Amino acid sequence: MPAAAHRDRRFRQASAESVVAEGIRINRAPVLTLWAAVVAERLGFKRAEALTLGRAVAGLNAYSKGVAIGLFEPTPAAERERRRRARHGATIRVSLLQRAVPSVQTPEGLRALAKDRPIDPKSVERYLEDKFGDHLDAARSAMMRLARALPPAELAHKAYRLYEAFGPAIPAGKAGWGAAGTLDLKKIAALAQA
Repeated sequence: MPAAAHRDRRFRQASAESVVAEGIRINRAPVLTLWAAVVAERLGFKRAEALTLGRAVAGLNAYSKGVAIGLFEPTPAAERERRRRARHGATIRVSLLQRAVPSVQTPEGLRALAKDRPIDPKSVERYLEDKFGDHLDAARSAMMRLARALPPAELAHKAYRLYEAFGPAIPAGKAGWGAAGTLDLKKIAALAQA
């Protein structure tokens, strides 16, 4: 192995070890996106489908929190009905992390919807790469170990509570909107051992 490649591998290994020791400073939305995608894959969805479902769960969660703290007004029923009638194709609801995710079957597979349009799984992958940076693989691996530690039916039932147990702590209310916290991979590993 060339010396430069060996140094690069040692740096990545040391970096991954420091991530476990120090945690990852990150907002809750990408953590929830990744976790929901990992859970969806464990429940049998293809990776591209899971990515879109994860993004939709995080979006629904953010909207719900925004309404609760007064940042957003709920969509009036008449507007929701107009949008529902305007959709092309049948929309189904996929239950994931205590959310009913509107989804549609496309030629490429199931896709969750955002603003009545199928989410592009490549955009979700880019989003996760941007938010997690070099720590994406370590975070995904830790979450996959946790997801595999439970039978699928139990995981489906407990997935949101697990997220609440390991998600980054942020201030309550408006002060926490968009704030970053620390994602502790050791905490995820401990949950997988429990």
